[in-house]
Amino acid sequence: MSEQEFVPPGVDPTQMSHARAYDYVLGGKNNYAVDREAAAQVIALAPDLPVLGKAQRRLLLRVTRMCAEQGIDQFLDIGAGIPTAPNVHETAKAVNPHSRVVYVDYDPLVTVHNSALLADGDGVASVEADVRDPDALMGDPRVSALIDFDRPLLVLFVGLFHLVADEHDPAGLIARFRDRMVPGSHMMLSQFCADGSDPAARAKLEEISADSPSPMCFRRREEIVRFFDGFQLMEPGVVDVQDWWPDEPAIPQTGLKVAAGVGTKL
Repeated sequence: MSEQEFVPPGVDPTQMSHARAYDYVLGGKNNYAVDREAAAQVIALAPDLPVLGKAQRRLLLRVTRMCAEQGIDQFLDIGAGIPTAPNVHETAKAVNPHSRVVYVDYDPLVTVHNSALLADGDGVASVEADVRDPDALMGDPRVSALIDFDRPLLVLFVGLFHLVADEHDPAGLIARFRDRMVPGSHMMLSQFCADGSDPAARAKLEEISADSPSPMCFRRREEIVRFFDGFQLMEPGVVDVQDWWPDEPAIPQTGLKVAAGVGTKL
């Protein structure tokens, strides 16, 4: 770690952070040596990892714009990660300046960066909370100040649930959020998928995250589809993230796979 790198209170710069490693993959600078080293080990086996990260980011912004154009004006981005421009609130507010956005992450460094970015933002907040405690998250006064669960909203779980182990019942957690959402709300979810992923790169990713607070958990596509129980899956269903929006410019296939889907609350 260089002497110039800022370390907020409560942050261990020697412990790899998924959010910071992802920031590095996307070309950001809010990361430490341990994050860069971890990402580099995976990129050595899967050189197209940055392509995959950017494909996921592109879909996130496309879905945000789609929902905003359909009249949704509130967005809950859970597992938001370190801010990368353009952001969800910039995309939503370009369609409707009155859109409200709450970014949620359990990583304190993410909250520090988001809070600084959003200091002057109107209708935008950053909350440090854990998806594994949905009642506390949805009950946080900073969330309830901006998000009205009695109106349609978009909930984003982008690159999040591969960091939630089966023992925490990810499907049950998603159901807790689904049950608070009214019909017409949308959910976007993406996560690393076992189907089609290069075994060596997958093993390396699992290995380097084993001692982190959230070890990596690849799931089969059929397991990810079940996360959408209670939602009407939009076409083309749960597919590789770069294939979800077929009318966009093609993105090459990658060695590691992220499956993504968008559902409408029934």
